[in-house]
Amino acid sequence: MKNKNNNKNIGHYFEGTDAQWYKGRELTNEEREVFKQRSVKSHQAKIKALNGEGITPIHPINSPKLNPEDLMPKLKPNHLKVLSLFSGGGGLDLGFDHAGFQHYQSYEIIRDAAVTIMQNRPQWNVFYGDDGNVKNKNWSFLKNQIDVIHGGPPCQPFSIAGHQNGGEDDRDLFPEFIRAILAIEPTAFVAENVKALRNKKFEGYLNQKIIAPLSQNYKILIFELSAASFGVPQKRDRIFIVGLKKDQVSKQFIIPKPTHNFAHLLPSKNNYNSKQLSLFDSFSSENQDHNLLKCMGVRQALGLPNIGYDALSPTIRSGLTGPRHTTSILSSSSAKKQWEQLEIWPNGVAKNRLNAHKFVAKK
Repeated sequence: MKNKNNNKNIGHYFEGTDAQWYKGRELTNEEREVFKQRSVKSHQAKIKALNGEGITPIHPINSPKLNPEDLMPKLKPNHLKVLSLFSGGGGLDLGFDHAGFQHYQSYEIIRDAAVTIMQNRPQWNVFYGDDGNVKNKNWSFLKNQIDVIHGGPPCQPFSIAGHQNGGEDDRDLFPEFIRAILAIEPTAFVAENVKALRNKKFEGYLNQKIIAPLSQNYKILIFELSAASFGVPQKRDRIFIVGLKKDQVSKQFIIPKPTHNFAHLLPSKNNYNSKQLSLFDSFSSENQDHNLLKCMGVRQALGLPNIGYDALSPTIRSGLTGPRHTTSILSSSSAKKQWEQLEIWPNGVAKNRLNAHKFVAKK
């Protein structure tokens, strides 16, 4: 297992305000002071909470009723080797592991994300920092040695939450994913990214930068999946780009079919505007099989009391930068409204549930 603390040249994530993609906010002195005080209060609140000096929680620690591993029973080993790029915390890695694949290596530039993988699978080969940087890596040593390459190249260049600069964004690492595939020539590959990559704005990029270089040797399928369709109570819809060697396995792959329906958890049209409701159009009640298992709502999944209302969790924001808060960070005012309707005020992120329980949400 590779766990060197090697962070000398770890690319765009740690360039801070020097990064080419960074755009500062035009703040007044008063606004800057607000951010400064918020940061100070956040630090002080964390220290007090972990020292047991914070607000005393009035509710017991909840016991979740949903075990994510129950959603994907472990299959028998198939002895097919997989290489993971842009591994993050290892979501795809663990999924392939449960599906019976043999993990070979994971490459992730961010140390903390890689440590998450290593804590779950100590025996795996996980590279991070300089060792996990896929840029300019020579993949020739793995040619014809890997069955599947999978990964989620950074989504910031395409996400509607960002500036959507696509290939002009120096965080665009899809070309590195393509380069690895061309060098290694796996039997199949799987790439995951945000839905916006299929928008008309990126049609040229998708066809020219991703499909064109690979279509000669691979049959390529592009499809969308919703986490809630597989029992995960969160609004997280993603596209998957799957490539299969034309002369080997192109006829064997079947796009995963939903295992759960979540029509009962969709928002009421009276509570959201048309833009917000459009996010659910492709997964409306009419498009779902009501004979499938019902997806839990987020309250039920977390083991919280029944208040007569439950829903899917808003997409949980993940980021290395952004304004600090004394407790949770919400991605939008819409998400804030949804959490309030669910009567859930998230605690700060902590290493364990006990510490998170001490970090009481600020009213």
